[in-house]
Amino acid sequence: MKGRRLGQSLVGIGLAVTVLVVLAGFQSASAANPGPVSSSIGLEGTISSAPPTHGATIAVPGNGATFTSVPVTVSGLCPNGLLVKVFANNIFVGSVVCASGSYALQVDLFSGQNDLIARVYDALDQAGPDSNTVSVNFNYAQFLQFGTQLSLSSAYAERGAPPGQVLTWPILLNGGAAPYALSIDWGDGSASSLQSVASAGSVTISHTYQVAGVYKVIIKATDKNGSEAFLQLVGQATGAVQSNTKGGNGTVVETRVLWWPMFALLVLIFVGFWVGRRYQLRVLQKQLEKSRG
Repeated sequence: MKGRRLGQSLVGIGLAVTVLVVLAGFQSASAANPGPVSSSIGLEGTISSAPPTHGATIAVPGNGATFTSVPVTVSGLCPNGLLVKVFANNIFVGSVVCASGSYALQVDLFSGQNDLIARVYDALDQAGPDSNTVSVNFNYAQFLQFGTQLSLSSAYAERGAPPGQVLTWPILLNGGAAPYALSIDWGDGSASSLQSVASAGSVTISHTYQVAGVYKVIIKATDKNGSEAFLQLVGQATGAVQSNTKGGNGTVVETRVLWWPMFALLVLIFVGFWVGRRYQLRVLQKQLEKSRG
């Protein structure tokens, strides 16, 4: 009887250990995706790395080309996954994410000569080497009767927000003749946003993405005389692609299933029963030997 109890105790110890392992596994899952805690302090850091060593190229348009309308398509090769910014006369005119080793985007041009370069940036906003310089000309003479050229610009080549939360984006509208109309294609298949602007200056546009991803944002401005300006940017819906629930303040709570605790549970249960069973058999064998003696 004593040996049987001891065997059962060994089995119980094995089960207790497995329960602790499972609890540790679920704690690891919670730690991998902690939610907001009152009076808590969050720390975030980045690991330094070298900036990109390979830059983009400009294949289109060709050097010396002349244009009489905008936008103009700029395309070429680039390191996959990096952000490509295009500059005209050292002024930012558009951005796109390099996909499959190439890029293409629509840019606005300034009246007269435009020296175009493309520059890649990594996730730490470190710049790679400049591309080849392509000089093109834009004939704006036909629009001079309407005054200064209409233009769009932004301090942000890319901007993001979690899915389900509002993404706001400040842009700068200059030139042309007020009032203006803005049309924004957010790249997610939703209807374009339409916005009326009474005067030039800083304008804030906004949108809510429903699915995580990287999107091509195209902004078009039109003044009262029909002059147009274009700006292409990169919008991001950050966060987990799939989620089960939403916590307070719009925080996405992701549920993860860790399979290694279940595997460890099965192994330890088998070992616990095996050890207990062998011990019981040995005790019974000794009792039989004593009774025969």
